[in-house]
Amino acid sequence: MIGSKRKERPLNIEQLNQLMLISAAVLLVAVAAVRLSSHTGLPSLLVYLAIGVVIGQDGLGLEFGDAELTRTLGYAALVVILTEGGLGTRWRDIRQCVPAAAVLATVGVGISVALVAVSAHYFIGLDWRLALIIGAVLSPTDAAAVFSVLRKVPLPSRVTGTLEAESGFNDAPVVILVVALSALGHTTQTWYAVVGTIVAELAIGLVVGLLVGRIGAFGLRRVALPASGLYPIAVMSLCVLAYAGGATAHGSGFLSVYVTALVLGNSKLPHRPAVRGFADGVAWIAQIGLFVLLGLLVTPHDLGDDIWPAVVVGLALTLVARPVSVVLCLLPFRHPWQDQALLSWAGLRGAVPIVFATIPMVAGVPSSERIFNIVFVLVVIFTLVQGPTLPWLARKLHLRKTGEPEDVDIESAPLERLRGHLLSMSISGSSRMHGVEVAELRLPPGAAVTLVVRDGTSFVPQPSTMLRHGDELLVVATDAVRDAAERRLLSVSRGGKLAGWLGGSGSTAARRR
Repeated sequence: MIGSKRKERPLNIEQLNQLMLISAAVLLVAVAAVRLSSHTGLPSLLVYLAIGVVIGQDGLGLEFGDAELTRTLGYAALVVILTEGGLGTRWRDIRQCVPAAAVLATVGVGISVALVAVSAHYFIGLDWRLALIIGAVLSPTDAAAVFSVLRKVPLPSRVTGTLEAESGFNDAPVVILVVALSALGHTTQTWYAVVGTIVAELAIGLVVGLLVGRIGAFGLRRVALPASGLYPIAVMSLCVLAYAGGATAHGSGFLSVYVTALVLGNSKLPHRPAVRGFADGVAWIAQIGLFVLLGLLVTPHDLGDDIWPAVVVGLALTLVARPVSVVLCLLPFRHPWQDQALLSWAGLRGAVPIVFATIPMVAGVPSSERIFNIVFVLVVIFTLVQGPTLPWLARKLHLRKTGEPEDVDIESAPLERLRGHLLSMSISGSSRMHGVEVAELRLPPGAAVTLVVRDGTSFVPQPSTMLRHGDELLVVATDAVRDAAERRLLSVSRGGKLAGWLGGSGSTAARRR
């Protein structure tokens, strides 16, 4: 009201300086923690949680207990994390895995919720409502937690594709289910009404995600922006737009943002490596901030009574619910037992369950603080157990991927006035472009290799110049042949100089070798 006194003073310059000092220090410590975790095998998410606990009320004394703010900021962080996950996922790697991943993210979630709820009810004495809530909260896998460990061990695409797609899909139905269970007593929805709501919201989210992704990719490929730094901003804005549009349309915003990012990440966008690098950096900031915030929210001296219940529920989840859901859901897809074993053990829980545990707290569900504490302790304990053992298990199951070529990254910079494109690429250590002469690339008319950078020295290549690992190429192509030139470069990288004779795309050659 006009004339009323403000109860809170606005942030002044001195407070801003202190806030920036603390934030920068926390980020630097978190960045250093990534290096530490890479040497020790300790998942970095636990280090971030520890930072929040250390600066919290039982540590340096910073008091924070706003569950609603944590949930809100957690949603925002998950949007960024899902964006980075979608942009970094190759559709050709997950295409065949999508049906299995979709079943795991829906039917598998239902199986996991039921089994965990039964164990929580009978073994630790939670009433059925709380037991179902904790089962739902713990059902989604966490992409950030899984791939912070699995990126150290190359796995077959059928395994990584299933894990990637599942972790991108399962947030959407779970958040709907947790919200519905938290609202019991305030609404009269039946179970089939809840299922119908989940199906409807997923359908709306999928449609919105596809529309924003397709329209955004079409526009970005045809509008030459004046600065390359605007492309990452535009892509991130499209993904946020997809989330907000899906949620506003009463659909699943989380599914919308992941699908949009997946479409954009697999489109031939200008400055694609720069876009992915920007998204990766923003996602790291989101993960660090989210885990630190969750560490601040927890009160360590209140966790003692919840350690044993967390262990019991965690054992039921890890040894019963996850394996059973994986085996039952993958029966129609005939996955080898080794894949099923790794998929069962790789169902890591990270920030997502802890964020979802704040939903019943905000809804005022009785004893919801206990659910949060159990979930927090469970995530810490079982990440410590599962995370470091995943690479070892992959080796024992003989699932380490060897001898498969990696794609080259091709960055495109549009030249609007010249009606052309500059394509820059590096020849990776496993690329079959090594040993190929420039003339043997057989680029379409209108495209040519104009510059090669080798060992820090640049030169204009001759048709007989032989390409090597580590070379960086600059290719100029007209608008009309830009796509064909990029397809040919990828084809030779995967299949070698004979790629065109063995099917055009190079995939046949890659499979036969």
